This record gives sequence, structure tokens and C-alpha cells, in this order.
Amino acid sequence: MVNERLIAAVIFLAVYGFLVSSTRYRALAVWVGVLLYLALDVIPIASVPALINWNVMGIFAGTLIVTELFIYSRVPAFLADGLVNRSKNVGLAALFVCILSSAISAFVENVATVLIVAPIALEIARKLRTSPVPFVIGIAVCSNLQGAATLIGDPPSMILAGFTGLNFNDFFFLEGRPSIFFSIELGAIASFLVLWVFFRRYRQATVPIEKRPVETWFPTAILISMVVGLALSSFVKTEFSSLAGVICMAFGLIGLGWQASHSRTKATSVLKEFDWDTSALLAGIFVLVGGLESSGCIAFIAEKVMEIGASNPFNIYSILVWLSVFVSAFVDNVPYVTAMIPVGQTLASSLGITSYVLLFGILIGACIGGNITPIGAAANIVGVGLLKKNGYRCSFWDFAKIGLPFTLAGVGAAYWLTWLVWLR
Repeated sequence: MVNERLIAAVIFLAVYGFLVSSTRYRALAVWVGVLLYLALDVIPIASVPALINWNVMGIFAGTLIVTELFIYSRVPAFLADGLVNRSKNVGLAALFVCILSSAISAFVENVATVLIVAPIALEIARKLRTSPVPFVIGIAVCSNLQGAATLIGDPPSMILAGFTGLNFNDFFFLEGRPSIFFSIELGAIASFLVLWVFFRRYRQATVPIEKRPVETWFPTAILISMVVGLALSSFVKTEFSSLAGVICMAFGLIGLGWQASHSRTKATSVLKEFDWDTSALLAGIFVLVGGLESSGCIAFIAEKVMEIGASNPFNIYSILVWLSVFVSAFVDNVPYVTAMIPVGQTLASSLGITSYVLLFGILIGACIGGNITPIGAAANIVGVGLLKKNGYRCSFWDFAKIGLPFTLAGVGAAYWLTWLVWLR
């Protein structure tokens, strides 16, 4: 058992190390790790399909297709243009666009949100001959902020739902209590105040931006229908565990079929731009974490955290939240959250407390913690890349001086509310 645990841990850490150091061949590295598990008898080959959470995979794939169509419709850009034109000065315009990117990212993948909204900040800066760096950083960190607020906001939320059986409505109210959505919103308010401190010196009058016309409202209708479908499914009592995944895939296929009937070229483009790499990465990580659990690694980690926290629920909750913040500042939160959810469940069972307080703490720390550095989240990397492409340099410090206080404010507020709601 000890040897099996050691083998599983070494393989997982080697794969994780590669994911930290490289942005290429990530899915391949994960599946090489799975093959090593199989070759060294950590898991039997027959268990691989069962270890993949197909509900999460369906939610991820369907949501990704719908949001890609949402981008093509130009509705988000239309809304952003309207906000800018109604703002009194540049500071308010930047803040409102950041808030909009935050709202969009509760239902749209974070990188897509940055690609939708960042060009508006670049256009404002170009017309006013000022640097867009703080504005694009604000958009990037805000796109990461709301990912944990809803089931479809970000892969870690989908992963949490997959492990625990939470439905769409459970992210709002759970067991008669305010759920993680309200903790994230309180954190968002605190974070927006931080951004306002940075943006208030930009008092120049806004310049009119020509509104880009909406191509079609149909993808917006599909997105809204999908959210309503997920909400209504929460009231359906069924033994079928992948209902949310089926709903998201169904709306994704409806959207794809609609797009193909109007433009086969764009429908083909949606499939070409589909994030196949992350899908394969996600599936492989489920298998790797399953191997960690079956080999006893998860129980071992939980035991060590219990020792450090002196078996005190508040200490352990605090360790998990701030450890998640630190780790996610430098590495992808998807493998981290997937590995830590079973740890949180094991700890909660040992402490005799509800697992939700620890799991929500992990999610809050991991999703918002990625905002500290330019490499902490894919949205940050994309934002910095857009700045570089347009001739603007964004250093590590340029990003961190906004990202760090933004993160501390957001995590701090969400951290205390979650504790007060679930374990006070």
C-alpha cells in the first residue's frame, strides 16, 4: 500500500510539475501519467471510464460551444460599448467594463470573456493616448472573479458539482443557507472597491465609441434557455447523475445546428476553436486523482493537514483557503481543485462537520487566488498577451500591484462570509 501510494504521488507530482512549467502538450502529459498508472498497476484499465466525470465533461463541452456562439453574436461587445458611452469619465468606464466582464464570466469561459471585452479598453486607451495596462489587468482579474459563483462559470465549479452532486440552484441556496454565490458576490464588491481606487485618477471625459451592431440575438436566447434549463433541472428528482451535462450538451448541439444552417463556415470554425486540449486534460486529471484516492494518497494528505491544523475546524478551513490562494497564484487551478476536493471531503468527515465549508473555501481560494500574478490563470496570460501584441509591456509587478490587493480583498470577504454561514 505504501509503495502504491508513493508511486501514485510521484507520477502525479511529475505530471503536475510539467503542467506548471509548460503550456504545450499538457493533455499529452496527463495521459502519459495515466498510462504509467496502468503500467504500474496503480489502477486497473477497466476503471478508467468510471473515474472520468462525464457530467462535468458534458457541462464543459456544451457550455463552451454556447459561449463561442455568444461571442460571434457580438452581444457582449454591444453591451460594453453602451456602458462606455454612458460613463462620465474614463475611470468609471473602465470600472463598468470590468464589472461587465465579471458578470459575463459567471456564465462564459474566462478567456473568452477577456477576448470579448479587452479590445474596448484598448480602443479607449488609444483614443485618449493613455496606457491600457491597468484596464486590461482589471478586465482579466474580474473575468476570473465570478467563475466560482455559478455551476457553469468555470471548470473548478463544474468539478465541485461533479464530485458532490450539487445542482445549478445549490450554488445560490443550499440546505436553507446562502451558498457560495453570495460569498463570491461579497468578495466582488470588495474587489471592485480596490479597482476604483486604481481607476479614480482617470478623470478624462470618455470618447464616444461606435456601437458594433449585434449580428443575432439567438445565441443569447440559447444561453439564457440553458441557464433556465439547469435551474429547472434542480427540481427534477432523478437517479441519473449526468442530467446537467446532457442539458448543456443538448443546447450546445442546438446552437451548433442553428449556426450550421446559417453558415457552415462559422459552424466549422466553432468546432476548430473548441478547446479539445482542455477537455482531454480535464478527463485525464479525473483519472490521475482517482488513482491518488484509491492508493491512499488523499487520506494521507488529509491526515497531515489535520495534524498541522490541530484538528481545529477553523484552522483547517483557513489552511485550505490560503493554501489554495498561494498555489493558484502560480499554477492552473483545475488539477489543484480536482486533487483537493477529496481531501476536503475526507477532512470534513474526520472533523464531523459539513464538507461544504471546506470545499467552498478551496474553490474561493483557487478561483480568486489566480488573480495575484500574470501566470496564475489563463485569462491573465491572454490579457498580457493582448497588451504585448498591441505594443504595451506588462511586468510581473504591474500585474501584482493590482492583482494582489484585488485578491486579498475578494478572498478575505468571501472567506469570512462562508465561515459565518456554514460553521459559526
